[in-house]
Amino acid sequence: MTVQRTLKTLTRAVGVGLHSGERVELTLRPAAPDTGIVFRRIDLNEPVTIPARATSVSDTRRASTLSLGGVKVSTVEHLMSACCGLGIDNLLVDITAEEVPILDGSAASFVYLLQSAGIVAQAAPRRFLRVRHPVEVRQGEGRHLKWARLEPYHGYKLRFEIEFEHPAVNASAQQVEFELGRDPYAREIARARTFGFSRDVEALRGQGLALGGGLDNAIVMDDVKVLNADGLRFADEFVKHKILDAMGDLYLVGQPMLAAYSAYRSGHELNNRLLRELLAQPKAFEVITFDHEAQAPAGLGRLAAAW
Repeated sequence: MTVQRTLKTLTRAVGVGLHSGERVELTLRPAAPDTGIVFRRIDLNEPVTIPARATSVSDTRRASTLSLGGVKVSTVEHLMSACCGLGIDNLLVDITAEEVPILDGSAASFVYLLQSAGIVAQAAPRRFLRVRHPVEVRQGEGRHLKWARLEPYHGYKLRFEIEFEHPAVNASAQQVEFELGRDPYAREIARARTFGFSRDVEALRGQGLALGGGLDNAIVMDDVKVLNADGLRFADEFVKHKILDAMGDLYLVGQPMLAAYSAYRSGHELNNRLLRELLAQPKAFEVITFDHEAQAPAGLGRLAAAW
């Protein structure tokens, strides 16, 4: 039987929010089977628990934000991506502020934290959401066109293409395909950092955003080049970060997915729209389990390998 997974023990991190700039403490705890991934705002007089679900997403500007009754947890996508990449089904995330810490701007620190705590199998079947019919969402036309699509596939494959009018991005690879279980998530995707433009920083800070951002937790570009002294971690780091984000956004469906995802210039908003469109079509998907590990797609029935 392919089974669910959680942490062996708890682990903690301290950092700042990318947009809020606030100090935040994060504690990741084991959770019982069928709990799913849930965030708990423990800084409030009465702690509030928010499930990591597509229907809990209330804001997709610059990040994916979950909310319940006016209480929010924002920038959840990097941690969710790490959970997806490592195959973690059940996790309690205690947080002392409104925003998940950005750490180094990628999912690598979350991968390290989760693997350091240990990942263990649980005595409960792992449920996969299998896409049965194609689902697509589109936005804009011509040079403003964006789209995202899910199609049936016995595995989990993501293909992303970006297009930015910037010399540094144009000089990099702008299309990538990644298959979970075949390709090493921790090495190939998790280390890709978020990116932005120095010209946008003042405007964002005027809106109360990017207050915690800098060269230590993002790729920053001026009008012609990357400003980070160490450059890029990958020749295709920009588009790999979009894969990282998409994995986190799509894991909000609540189960590991069996599907082929493809997208052109998509982002948090379109990814969430895609999940909501999928969930609105009950005949387009089914939830399944595997009685034997060999029945699952290669690599998805085993615990994720370490670094």
